[in-house]
Amino acid sequence: MPGKLAIMTYAIEAEGLTKRFGETTALDRVDLAVPAGTVLGLLGPNGAGKTTAVRILATLMPPDAGRARVAGHDVVREGTLVRRRIGLTGQYASIDEDLTGIQNLVLISRLAGLSRPDAKRRTRELLEHFDLAAAGERLTSTYSGGMRRRLDLAASLVARPRVLFLDEPTTGLDPRSRNDVWQMIREMVADGTTVLLTTQYLDEADQLADGIVVVDHGRVIAHGTTDELRAQIGQQTLDVWPIDPAHLDRAAAILAEVTGTAPVRNAEDSRVAVTVDDPALLSVVVRRLGEDGIAVRELAFRLPSLDEVFLMITTGRSPERTAT
Repeated sequence: MPGKLAIMTYAIEAEGLTKRFGETTALDRVDLAVPAGTVLGLLGPNGAGKTTAVRILATLMPPDAGRARVAGHDVVREGTLVRRRIGLTGQYASIDEDLTGIQNLVLISRLAGLSRPDAKRRTRELLEHFDLAAAGERLTSTYSGGMRRRLDLAASLVARPRVLFLDEPTTGLDPRSRNDVWQMIREMVADGTTVLLTTQYLDEADQLADGIVVVDHGRVIAHGTTDELRAQIGQQTLDVWPIDPAHLDRAAAILAEVTGTAPVRNAEDSRVAVTVDDPALLSVVVRRLGEDGIAVRELAFRLPSLDEVFLMITTGRSPERTAT
């Protein structure tokens, strides 16, 4: 209504989450806030604490300190209510290979409390939705990796969860299967599901996430949208590909003179790259290359990739600065 402030509804809230395993601190006072109907990408190097956070939020282990609410319920005091409202897909498909696709989903549906007719109905719906109807009566041991992952996702949606935790859901999948899973995640979110996604694939977070949280050594070290994280670096990259590889050194010298920054040569793809602060320098570079008779097959002025942002945030160095 006019004159009233909109109240943000969070499907996942965490404050000060801490978890220790002996002398190792897996999570160190982590805060999270995920608006309902969005995707949060939780990124970080191996061992950063991503899976530990998911396990706490999914009520699989208690925190040592801090608190969290999922779908409006405390994960420690109201764990049963949380579990009724969430779905979880781990890093590896958890289906029973001795059962068919239909049998897997009916079993999980019955465990979720559905009657036998409702379980069969929900199974048919999910197999159709995930393009597995034709393979429903086959043993899942005969499924490809992509088919197993789709069935695993289907299993996590049996009870129509309000919140879905996806822990590296596309690990080991080929590009086509990854794209299929991405589309399915988009459809879930369009239907109102909130998703917390951990991933090692930066392009995956770029494609799917509304917001990103980067963790390292158990701590949140950055958060924001992909554009906001890119803005933290504050620089863009100019890539130049001379037609004649023999001109690579001279092109690098020109870039150094114009920008005042040492460029990086990449002999494998005949490219020279440099970070720049002022987009107006592009026209100067083009003029200088023309004056020296250096023809280029491509010249690109771009924002840093999410991979570059990730490396800068977690290590303090840019891939362009360290390339060989």
